[in-house]
Amino acid sequence: MPHFVWWILGGFAASGIIFWIISYIVAAKLVYKNTLRRNTSDQWSREIPSDVHPDSLTMYRIGQEWADANAAACTDVHIVRDGLNLYGEFYNFGGTRCAMILSGRTECLKYGYYFAIPYAKAGYNILVVDPRGHGKSDGTFNTVGFEESKDAIAWVRHIGEAFNQTSFVFHGICIGAAAGILALTAEDCPDCIDAIVTEGMFPNFAESMKNHLIERKKPVRGLLGLINLEMKRHTGHSMRVGPINVIDKLDKPLLMLHSKEDLYSTPVYAQKLFNKAGSKEKSLIWFEKGRHSMLRITDTARYDSAITEFLAKNFATKI
Repeated sequence: MPHFVWWILGGFAASGIIFWIISYIVAAKLVYKNTLRRNTSDQWSREIPSDVHPDSLTMYRIGQEWADANAAACTDVHIVRDGLNLYGEFYNFGGTRCAMILSGRTECLKYGYYFAIPYAKAGYNILVVDPRGHGKSDGTFNTVGFEESKDAIAWVRHIGEAFNQTSFVFHGICIGAAAGILALTAEDCPDCIDAIVTEGMFPNFAESMKNHLIERKKPVRGLLGLINLEMKRHTGHSMRVGPINVIDKLDKPLLMLHSKEDLYSTPVYAQKLFNKAGSKEKSLIWFEKGRHSMLRITDTARYDSAITEFLAKNFATKI
């Protein structure tokens, strides 16, 4: 075959490779932008999304009914961290114990109302917050738990001082669970954070993102790494790091609530997280049914009783 033909074929091959590289880079930027970046003020707002699962709408409705019924106990709260104005609500029912609800991606403080109910029944005050980049809070990027964990610590310090709260329990859902674990294993974690309850905790967000891509029949090889590069560029954090890297340092009581049907935070990794957790007091409650972040609506009685028993076992005498 003449040399010029080889040159032509090589040119086509190189063009094809360049095309696929560019396509992957564009795809990674789009996935990152649509998943972990707030692009407009209306995105991730306090308005209930119109496209959520029907069960989520029910959760929002029940939660809002709880908030409305307890409006007299609510105080708007605000802190500034990392140059961002962060907003929340504190429900004061008396006493010095507080449950802080750490919501997941796309979820403002209204999502937290629904999960506050069993803690309020157990005698806890409630703190719900708009994560950075959500609701009324400033911010553009969701950092999958890294900066959110530092925000949580700042909230605990503020609420502790402002409202004389001496004992905190985290309830974290998905990214909120990661934020809680990262906070509790941080060197500057306040001693007053006494325990954590998690739902749908992932080992790291790269694993969760991989499972999202698989579900949507998107290519994983190469694309996941490029998405991670985007995150590093914008936030300085890697989604390949997460709770699995630090949970062995956890020395506070842990209750994990997890569904065997969870497609994003898979049961295999949930078991690995539980096995590796350093907590002397730890429990893993499996639910046969339930979508990711939707366990309570699937089996409310069992979900709430697990939390109530966990609190009674570990903090029955702590006031």
